[in-house]
Amino acid sequence: MTNASDPRAPLLVAEGVRKVYRSGEVSVLALDDLDLTVRAGELVAVMGPSGSGKTTLLNCLSGLDDIDGGRVLVGGRDLFAMSDHERTEHRARTMGFVFQSYNLIPVFSAVENVELPLLLVGTDPAEARERALEMLGRVGLGERAAHRPNQMSGGEQQRVTVARALVARPAIVWADEPTGNLDTAMAVQIMDLLRELNRTDGQTIVLVTHDPAIGASAGRLIRMRDGRLVEDAPTGVPAPGGGGGGAPAARPAG
Repeated sequence: MTNASDPRAPLLVAEGVRKVYRSGEVSVLALDDLDLTVRAGELVAVMGPSGSGKTTLLNCLSGLDDIDGGRVLVGGRDLFAMSDHERTEHRARTMGFVFQSYNLIPVFSAVENVELPLLLVGTDPAEARERALEMLGRVGLGERAAHRPNQMSGGEQQRVTVARALVARPAIVWADEPTGNLDTAMAVQIMDLLRELNRTDGQTIVLVTHDPAIGASAGRLIRMRDGRLVEDAPTGVPAPGGGGGGAPAARPAG
């Protein structure tokens, strides 16, 4: 599934989402009646202090974690009205993930890591290999396709994870602190790559970051505190196809 041709079409709609973590008799409200809309082609940064709910937000909106209330629609389909199997398959076909810890399979080469999401959804192996090599070329690693993760730098490994996230042409990519384990120069390269893919392909990306410079470089910046959205504003960075960020004007969101 690819992004809708209309760059302003709602791709993700979250309504009244609640998430509670429980440990014995202790309950922690991680997401508090949260509403959010992300449109196709947006690059959205999520910021907030530690414990504000940023990673929980990504996990719940992607269906990796269950929710305790509300609903989440991706591409018009309610994630939590699906069975676990249906949700897993929907996620595999419509979403890509970039994690801080890379999560590459160490015994696989770069191209084998990148082609894996395609093979899991039944893509012909020859086509999967061709698309994986093409995507590695796009992220500047065409000559490193046969290398294993331990033969690559941290920045190169993160480029492999970006290629893996994008190879199935997902509707939306979730990135949780994608530059957190990188030095400043490598972090700049990864963010330049994500912005380029957003600008040239209209790839929808929602990323969590603690870096104000990264937040300011997205088209739209969301701030969280105590499980709620407290600010949602465009940054002034043009969205693909022209126009500003996803939110029409700076506003409180809680």
